[in-house]
Amino acid sequence: MYGYKFSPRADREISTLSARAPKRDVERLLQAIDKLGNEPRHHGVKKMKGIDELYRVRVGDYRVIYKIYDSTQMALISRVLRRTETTYRT
Repeated sequence: MYGYKFSPRADREISTLSARAPKRDVERLLQAIDKLGNEPRHHGVKKMKGIDELYRVRVGDYRVIYKIYDSTQMALISRVLRRTETTYRT
């Protein structure tokens, strides 16, 4: 069983979404993040191209981007954002 934690940036993004987004969207996001704690590579998760060990999962119009650390069985949630044309640009 894996655990998860939020980066400071992701923590701010969740706080902002909690204030602005509909409550049901925020609840769905938090449920999807909890699911990552049980199985970080479940069906629907996609590995991001060109970046080692970075994954994303779609939750409605939102994306959760995270990195998996198998050695410590931890998923670090790095971004939680609404999907736009610029979502995956670095």
